[in-house]
Amino acid sequence: MERAELRASDADRSAVAQRLQLAVDEGRLDLSDFDERLRDAYAARTYGELAKLTADLPAPAPAVPAVADRKAVEKAEWHDEWRSWGGTAVVLVTIWGITCLASGSLLFFWPMFPLGIWGAILLASALGGRSHGSH
Repeated sequence: MERAELRASDADRSAVAQRLQLAVDEGRLDLSDFDERLRDAYAARTYGELAKLTADLPAPAPAVPAVADRKAVEKAEWHDEWRSWGGTAVVLVTIWGITCLASGSLLFFWPMFPLGIWGAILLASALGGRSHGSH
């Protein structure tokens, strides 16, 4: 008995349904064609009947790995963390400067505490080789 004549399983029908959905997502099938083929897929009894439903479709392209280079991701995270620190530093120093101007005297430079602590944590994280948020 040839493979085309063998009975298909529910998993086989489901795999064809997923392939048809991918063909719709790729723009290869319109919705009416998809609906008709999907009905036929779930009604199919043999491998041959299933094969006819995808015979005019190219094989799906292999999936591109979504995982980027780990070092590049860590470097980007490091830059983002320091950019956030720098932006906050500008805001805090500006607030300090405005309050100094408004009071008419040089006030205690309080931004050194939050910026110093945050900077020390970022520096320790960078020197320790650990990216922020990784476990």
